[in-house]
Amino acid sequence: MAWIMIVAAGLFEVAMAYSLKLSEGFTKPLATVGFAVFAALSFGLLALALKRLDVGVAYAAWTGIGAVGTAVLGMIVLGENASPLKIASIALIVCGVAGLNLAGAGH
Repeated sequence: MAWIMIVAAGLFEVAMAYSLKLSEGFTKPLATVGFAVFAALSFGLLALALKRLDVGVAYAAWTGIGAVGTAVLGMIVLGENASPLKIASIALIVCGVAGLNLAGAGH
């Protein structure tokens, strides 16, 4: 259940970042409220998951989901550059998070 919370928290982090972009510097009220709601959900779920998971692995997974999800969303939805280096860097983030999970699996 804690890992489900981490995944959901990471996805809410993606929604938070997207809302922040749409808020145009907090000048758009609906997007600004969305940012605040998604931030509260993301951090709240992370806090609950940390009751059962090691902080290093859980935080890395949460930020990894957020970073990768936001980068992919930016490329797909916002038309941001999808260079080979950017895609390779995203793959490295995924590998790093997977490696941390494997390293912590014995505990």
